[in-house]
Amino acid sequence: MITSLPNLLTLSRIAVIPALIASFYLDGEYAFWVPLALFTIAGLTDILDGYVARAMNEQSSLGKFMDPIADKLLVATTILMLVALDRIDGWTVLPALIIVLREIVVSGLREFLAEIRVSVPVSALGKWKTVVQLVALGFLISGTAGDRVLPDALAATMIGDLGLWVAAVITLISGYDYLRAGKTHLRDGV
Repeated sequence: MITSLPNLLTLSRIAVIPALIASFYLDGEYAFWVPLALFTIAGLTDILDGYVARAMNEQSSLGKFMDPIADKLLVATTILMLVALDRIDGWTVLPALIIVLREIVVSGLREFLAEIRVSVPVSALGKWKTVVQLVALGFLISGTAGDRVLPDALAATMIGDLGLWVAAVITLISGYDYLRAGKTHLRDGV
């Protein structure tokens, strides 16, 4: 049911994406803090939707379907905007690319496995990957404005860049786990 609170939280994560994109084009300090606020709110809905669904016993097929899609849309959109605005540049584009490509591969695998009625639940490592990505991207969104808030030794962009590399490593490991879980079905063509 779409009107359940958990589903509304998940759908709100998708609905915020156009505003998030537009906010990156604001001038001055707003170009850092408004997208960070929108991204943070969207990230919090990711934590809340699952918690509320379990607490209210309202876990639904729609929620299980939409939650990972909402996560992927939010993360991919943010990465693309940060690359387009040169807030992710140089070698740091590599982990960003790894993250986006892994999401496409895992989504394709899940779609294939769903067609043959094989469920691949989100792993604990996959959840950690999402948390690390969201935190790293938050630091990168804050950019030079975040650098002015943190002590010099802890520049927000440096933390974001490092976090993106850590997220990419976790992404590769969890992506491999998903491929390994689906390997039998891919080989057998069940």
